[in-house]
Amino acid sequence: MPKMNFDKINIINENKIQELTATEACKSEIKEILQKGEEMKGLSLNDCAKLLSIQDSELLEPLFASAKKVKEAIYGPRLVLFAPLYASNFCFNDCEYCAFHTRNPAPRKKLTLDEVKEQVEILEAMGHKRLLLEFGEHPVENPIDYVVDVIKTIYDTKKGPCEIRRVNVNIAATTMENYQRLKEAGIGTYQLFQETYHEPTYKKMHNGPKADYERQITAMFRAFEAGIDDLGIGVLFGLYDYRFEVLSLIQYAQFMDKVLGVGPHTISVPRFQPAHTVDINLKYQVSDQNFLKLIAVLRLAVPYTGMIISTRETPEIRRQAFAIGISQASAASKTEPGGYNKGEHASEAQFNLNDHRSLDEVIQDICRLGYLPSFCTTCYRVGRTGDVFMRLAKAGKIHEMCQPNALLTFKEYLLDYASDKTRQVGEKNILNHLEAIENSETKKIIINNLKKLEQGERDLYV
Repeated sequence: MPKMNFDKINIINENKIQELTATEACKSEIKEILQKGEEMKGLSLNDCAKLLSIQDSELLEPLFASAKKVKEAIYGPRLVLFAPLYASNFCFNDCEYCAFHTRNPAPRKKLTLDEVKEQVEILEAMGHKRLLLEFGEHPVENPIDYVVDVIKTIYDTKKGPCEIRRVNVNIAATTMENYQRLKEAGIGTYQLFQETYHEPTYKKMHNGPKADYERQITAMFRAFEAGIDDLGIGVLFGLYDYRFEVLSLIQYAQFMDKVLGVGPHTISVPRFQPAHTVDINLKYQVSDQNFLKLIAVLRLAVPYTGMIISTRETPEIRRQAFAIGISQASAASKTEPGGYNKGEHASEAQFNLNDHRSLDEVIQDICRLGYLPSFCTTCYRVGRTGDVFMRLAKAGKIHEMCQPNALLTFKEYLLDYASDKTRQVGEKNILNHLEAIENSETKKIIINNLKKLEQGERDLYV
């Protein structure tokens, strides 16, 4: 892509979005917009604003039904599972919503590479195959050399069938040179949340290097220029009006697609949760109903994008969100460095969790709901990233690769990690989803690979 003048990029039209948050729509308009959304070509900001105006439960049900159709058409019944790994909570910033802020007097922790290996072995023993790596922003304690060393350590930590096959990374907005280092280290998706696109609120919530709104909002373009073409965006819902944030996310995604030719690979939808030294009184807290509504609107607005939900949410909200748009979910998460072998330490966690189930328990639940758990990382390893992935997703064809690979990686999990109860439920789940595959040649390949897995082979994919 041509070099961009980051100082003059006008990505978010705040005035236009503020006007749209006051939009209302009648029942007939909503019906027309939902029909348009089901065509899986996305929606305009104006259309999305009208959907966000829905308050009547009679209109919410058709919205959820349309979102479910789109999600199933593009992503099928699969749910990709991952876990976060916090390497360091050293941070220069004093952000209002994050327990890693400088005002938290709790001791800071930075994992040694031996400790990284120990944490990874615990996660691998659970059955995880992909991690989201997290660091606080601290140029002395968390320089790019340390980040790269941690990534290398994760990939090098293997024991028998246990291995992490893809590391996605969430580090603070940085330079193009540092993004090039991440690319060379073999990361999957680079995630960075704007937290809030409302600039006055952004400045109110942040103190330290992260208070630079422009540095944050232009980071994705530096990362792309450095060669990272799988990019994940999101906001922290609750800091400002959720309607403004959703419309901003959509406008940002549309801008990425127009300028880069590649929209966001993922959109995350974290909701504010309190934590140690974090208990701000938020005017814009998002209700469960509005949270589910915004997920459905995002699914219709940006149909090709993977959507991520975390263990900030309760099991029941996660179940409902899976049906209307979510395609990726964290499981068995810990949000402090070293958390996977020391239990809960509230003073050191970045935020409070509402889903404390084990990975095995989450998988049992997913199977009973009829979804297919997936640990697939194939796209990253065979070059289906960036515009290649987008073309397949926009055409509604990505599930033709993802469904077989989900079946194979889930079979690996059942063979190597599952409890007896989960294995029993999971084998029935595999048979059900295998039966639903219409292409006879694809089905034959899957059946053959499933047999190979039972005979001891691993890491098979199409």
